[in-house]
Amino acid sequence: MPKRKVNVHDRVATDFVAGMRAIDEELDIPPGFSPELLAAAEAAAATPRLPELDRTAIPFVTIDPEDSMDLDQAMHMERTVGGYVVHYAIADVAAFVEPGGPIDLEAHRRGQTLYAPEHRISLYPPVLSEGAASLLPDEVRPALVWTIALDETGEAFNVDVVRAKVRSRGRLDYASVQRQIDAGSADDVFLLLKEIGELRRERERERGGVSLPLPEQEVVVGDDGWSLAFRERLPVEDWNAQISLLTGMGAAEIMLYGEEGIVRTLPPPPEHAVKRLRRTAAALHHSWDPDVDYPDFVRSLDPNSPAGAAMLNACTTLLRGAGYVAFDGGVPEHIEHAALASEYAHVTAPLRRLVDRYAGEICVALCGDADIPTWVRVALKDLPGQMAASDRLAHRFERAILNLVEAGVLAGRVGEAFEGVVTDVDDKDRSKGSVMLAAPAVEARLTSAVGILPLGETVEVRLVEADKATRTIRFELVTT
Repeated sequence: MPKRKVNVHDRVATDFVAGMRAIDEELDIPPGFSPELLAAAEAAAATPRLPELDRTAIPFVTIDPEDSMDLDQAMHMERTVGGYVVHYAIADVAAFVEPGGPIDLEAHRRGQTLYAPEHRISLYPPVLSEGAASLLPDEVRPALVWTIALDETGEAFNVDVVRAKVRSRGRLDYASVQRQIDAGSADDVFLLLKEIGELRRERERERGGVSLPLPEQEVVVGDDGWSLAFRERLPVEDWNAQISLLTGMGAAEIMLYGEEGIVRTLPPPPEHAVKRLRRTAAALHHSWDPDVDYPDFVRSLDPNSPAGAAMLNACTTLLRGAGYVAFDGGVPEHIEHAALASEYAHVTAPLRRLVDRYAGEICVALCGDADIPTWVRVALKDLPGQMAASDRLAHRFERAILNLVEAGVLAGRVGEAFEGVVTDVDDKDRSKGSVMLAAPAVEARLTSAVGILPLGETVEVRLVEADKATRTIRFELVTT
């Protein structure tokens, strides 16, 4: 699910804020950090463990959404004879977090940062995630510095990572960088980002992989009701994402070669899930030829059209089943990430995801021919389960937010008729199932008073319930 923002108008926001608070309470989401933990974070921020190796001469820059403060990644790129070199600095959270200390224990309880409109539940206290550990400009920071050599086709042939001091030269946002590239006034590093990003997309296409260009949604809460809008997704975001994916693939290769580590996995989607997604495509008026496979279909979608954005959001259903596999001695079976068609590891977002700190630490040790720290080995066997629990909570959190938003969008329209496609039918009671509307792009429960729902068919339905308080939407099949 993409990040969502809220654009609040006047008193109408009360329902939205109340809904968000109810979700936090139902899911036992922590409201903040204890005074004791905040004090520990302040002390850690003041005393980072800075490495001796100095890479501050590399002119790194960060590129993120305009309002981001938790800056995990900074990049620099160079052209070489016959290819490229990517330098990628990742925030070194381990330089601030004492293993087994209060910050570490709380991070293990949380697992990851949770995002909601105007509401973020951080993995680490902001004094670290948005301050001392963030790769803010003109500040010397501890980092894990990846160096990845690519050939002229964008294929990586050498990957290394070391712990070093870095200093970002600039904090840039996607929109400003895209404007510079489009105007032909961009710095060489951004032109290389485009060049390498396009090459990596081509390598992805050849592998049979695909990455979802999920657009960001804005929830508009106003006197005339709630509505959803999609922020335009820019090409630079996809190029930037390719650098992160490149690094994650390199990390997986290092750990698999060393036979120690933790990788992100995703099994191939079951056939029934693909069929369901095809029905969703029909509901959103997308033509999906039977001979076109899923990756090529995704690449055909326009993330900046309402129907395309809605379809990309629906495509996330094929990512269910993703998990982590840890190993220490030997390489386990079934470790591929099916969507990427490659082995892959999470290492590029340690300020927002717990597992990245551990995977990064393992890669540094393996590349330096050093022992993996004991605190990493001790935690490794339990980490997949902890991250799975965190992923489940994040999914429930995101689903609850989506239900709240969709109920708000449809509130006041009870009794209206809509056109949709029946995307799912209950195996035990075939008068119950799901319907996907084209406009607004909402999927909700559907019941029929006259018998079996016609799976995959276009139908007329009537909205019978849209309750923001319970986050419930329900349609009934219109019969003639």
